[in-house]
Amino acid sequence: MSRAGPELKKGLVGLLAGVGLLGCGGPNSLSGSVEELFPLDVSRVEVLRNAEALQVSYYRNAGQDVDLVVRLTLATEGLDLRPGQKVNLAGFTELGTARTTVVHLSAGEPARLLGPVDRGDLKLDEGGEIGQPTSGDFSLSFQRGDSYGAGRSLEGRFSAVALDAGFGPEPLPPSTGLPKEGG
Repeated sequence: MSRAGPELKKGLVGLLAGVGLLGCGGPNSLSGSVEELFPLDVSRVEVLRNAEALQVSYYRNAGQDVDLVVRLTLATEGLDLRPGQKVNLAGFTELGTARTTVVHLSAGEPARLLGPVDRGDLKLDEGGEIGQPTSGDFSLSFQRGDSYGAGRSLEGRFSAVALDAGFGPEPLPPSTGLPKEGG
């Protein structure tokens, strides 16, 4: 059996590292033990941003339906949300709002709020403001107990242009021409 030279070893290490990265699911992916409750396959990701929150929604095409696999909402009150900084996902804002909420909604089922976040963080690689390409990752675990998802973990990567999640005095969109209810 011949001994591999240093160049061959470096090449093999590089190849194995590359295969490992491919196994991580790409720029828009989910993983974790919540997969025991529902599939974590992702078809597309949407990032919304306003003055109060950053929201990352993972969708899955399911035949004629589209499931909301996971919607992670981060309340940004008191945070300096910038690329490169880790943000704690657990706990509450100064006003008492949960720092992070996670929802799952499959077609034909009621929306399910996953349990409170026990610990975890989110880090932006780039962007984070409206109109900017925004990418990053998060990792969290849910508190033990009897809540949906209790004691389980969830990790995700995301990459999308952050859309305006605005709310307020903007006028309603123009009528679609559909008849009004009751008349």
